[in-house]
Amino acid sequence: MSEQTGTSALSKGSKTKEKILKTALKLFSAKGYKATTVRDIAGAMGVKQSALYNHFRNKEEILETLISNLTSSAIVTLFDDKEPQELHKQGKSLLMNLATTFKLIGFDGPNEALLKLLMQEIFRNERVREIYNEYFYQENVKKLSGLFFQMMQEEMIKSSDPLLLANEFFSPLFFYQMQVSLLKLDKKSTSSVVSLFEKHVDFFWDNIKVEKQETLF
Repeated sequence: MSEQTGTSALSKGSKTKEKILKTALKLFSAKGYKATTVRDIAGAMGVKQSALYNHFRNKEEILETLISNLTSSAIVTLFDDKEPQELHKQGKSLLMNLATTFKLIGFDGPNEALLKLLMQEIFRNERVREIYNEYFYQENVKKLSGLFFQMMQEEMIKSSDPLLLANEFFSPLFFYQMQVSLLKLDKKSTSSVVSLFEKHVDFFWDNIKVEKQETLF
């Protein structure tokens, strides 16, 4: 077999594997992992079950691969595209960008499906809990609390517990995002919820910002 033929076969195999993962994610998030069979996945792809076993040993391995993909999903990479230096100086704009990321997850197929999978499996799968705790809670909440601390040092916001503030900021965003997903699931309008992301930032910032005192001189 020539090098070109080998490369072509490898590329085709990679695309098939990606298609299996994409199809499985869609079914897992819609039907649930337990209710979805390998036959369901193969049927949705229009192939025989044996074609899937060429790439994955079983359904559990497909789930494990999808779980590992959670670490690169939007929900756990909130700060990855942001320059760490002077980030705290963005103040309210930073919070608005974080809230927008949460809102857009509900309208991005792969990320929404990964979040649904996370919510479904978090009570059943220890690895999912580890990813949630390590990559979301430990990392993102810690990073935001550090930024809040810097804002306090520069008297941009009132002195408080920065870790508590980070939790208080993120918690409603999870709730609103879940509401968007539930409304979409029932084919209902999301217009009543999508504006809450920005309103939350406005309300939150107004309650923590330091009011600058105007002087006459």
